[in-house]
Amino acid sequence: MPTGIIVIDKPRGLTSNGTLQRVRKAFGAKSAGHVGTLDPMATGMLPLCLDEATKVIAEVESGGKCYEFTVELGARTDTGDAEGGVVERQPIPPLDAARVETALAGFRGIQKQVPPMYSALKREGRPLYELARQGIEVERAARTIEIRRLELVALHETAVDLVCECAKGTYIRVLGEDLARFLGTVGHLTKLHRAWVEPFQQLPMCSLETALAGAGQGQNLLPADAPLQGLPRASLSSEQVDAVRHGQAVQCQAQPPPLEGRRVRIYAPDGVFLGLAEARTGGWLQPRRLIHPDAT
Repeated sequence: MPTGIIVIDKPRGLTSNGTLQRVRKAFGAKSAGHVGTLDPMATGMLPLCLDEATKVIAEVESGGKCYEFTVELGARTDTGDAEGGVVERQPIPPLDAARVETALAGFRGIQKQVPPMYSALKREGRPLYELARQGIEVERAARTIEIRRLELVALHETAVDLVCECAKGTYIRVLGEDLARFLGTVGHLTKLHRAWVEPFQQLPMCSLETALAGAGQGQNLLPADAPLQGLPRASLSSEQVDAVRHGQAVQCQAQPPPLEGRRVRIYAPDGVFLGLAEARTGGWLQPRRLIHPDAT
């Protein structure tokens, strides 16, 4: 099985699932999943986990993200980005860097955000974007988000270039629309690039074309534990490996010593990654997500 992770620089115009399925088929993987979703218009980091590596998604999908984006002012679209049709126009008031900075300051920190209709969130089993395409709008509950960094990169006559670091669940399209309203006009995104996703910041990205070309040789495929290096590590004996394979807890010291309840990377004597365990009191490790032996 082609177990591993490949970090794609997603091209514009392709959905996250479309990218995933092309890579999955090229590598011959039976299962696959992506960490975070990007709009079709968006480009940038999209980590894809193949076969047994899908078991680490739950451990890494809540990480922060960094986006570089452009808000075109004066026009609002039905999708919040350049993929949609213009539904409203307003004049753009005179802007300078000081006024934009004042606006940005109000969006930093923890706040509430209403998700857009054009999103994969579901209502009675149907994605909201399906309803939006039929002209149906339903009420959406505001969700708590966190903007950790929001800075002006460049100010143009009718647009602003920005960079944002945020927690999971933040919709940059909505942020762009809200910012435009704060500036006294309307707006939509014309560029959205995800620079990184935690904890993949230091891992190399490759283009979709490069990934597909090297799939036959398994090129650009990173090990399943590549994004887990920040977790404590424990090396097991051969007897302990057999025990965890049967779902039994083992007593083994991890480095650095983990807090109770934290995930721990566990390895066989030869260094093969076995999966994840949960730290218990007294140095006990309870296996939680194990990599199938045939995938190591």
